[in-house]
Amino acid sequence: MRLFLHSALLALCAAVGAPASASTVISRSFHSEALGRDWVYTIYLPTGYRHDAARIPVLYLLHGNNGDANDWLTQGHLQTTADALIEHKEIPPVAIVMPQGGTDWYVDRKEKMETAFFGDLLPEIETRYAVATQRSGRMIGGVSMGGFGALRYAMTQPELFCGALLLSPAIYANEPPLASAARRVGVFGDRQFDPHVWRALNYPAQWERYMSQPYRLPMFIAAGDDDLVIQADASSLYTHLRLAGNPAALRIIDGGHTWDVWSALLPAALKYTLGCVKQSARDQDK
Repeated sequence: MRLFLHSALLALCAAVGAPASASTVISRSFHSEALGRDWVYTIYLPTGYRHDAARIPVLYLLHGNNGDANDWLTQGHLQTTADALIEHKEIPPVAIVMPQGGTDWYVDRKEKMETAFFGDLLPEIETRYAVATQRSGRMIGGVSMGGFGALRYAMTQPELFCGALLLSPAIYANEPPLASAARRVGVFGDRQFDPHVWRALNYPAQWERYMSQPYRLPMFIAAGDDDLVIQADASSLYTHLRLAGNPAALRIIDGGHTWDVWSALLPAALKYTLGCVKQSARDQDK
């Protein structure tokens, strides 16, 4: 009901005041075979988007534990940020897809969320909207739990994405701290947290395979300096990527594990990540 009201309110605002060419935000549900249920996502479509026009880049953004896809809009101010960056030609027009992730950590444990993402959501978006269907125009990103999922997807399926953004990613290289939601959501272990399950699904277990592939994803990694464990792991990931010759950027700013930090980081994150679209186009021209 909340998603329906959110969509209705956006539509009403557009009808009474916004110009016809303004960016739009739509909440929609579709049936996911992998999940065995309807799945809801929100999509941002830039000013001037037309279904019958050329396909535009697409960024998939994953929200945090027990959060909401619309947090990117209501707390992260994504629509106004993207509008301004596009208007000033700092990023190209881009569609941004924000699926509901619950507390699944974007892996195939409580539900087949990872299978659903690749097998159901990507085809749904690429069929329904005029968005890129090639690696050169597709990106992945996330915040906190969503950063865990985004990094996993980037490293296990690097042939599908040209760039990634990770805001305060919950990617603890060893084990999550005792206060982490990862220990109590019933994902990494059946009845209690199992460190073996955590390690098997976390990024260090994917490192060698990722580095053996011909693809490299530029990664924007950022956190608040009061988010002590996460900013330390984020900095470590950045260092390991750079030492391995993988493009990456690191930003540590004032603040904790909050949307004040993530909304402040979003403009730089979008500019860096959308840069892979231009780089891919240059590479194809060579």
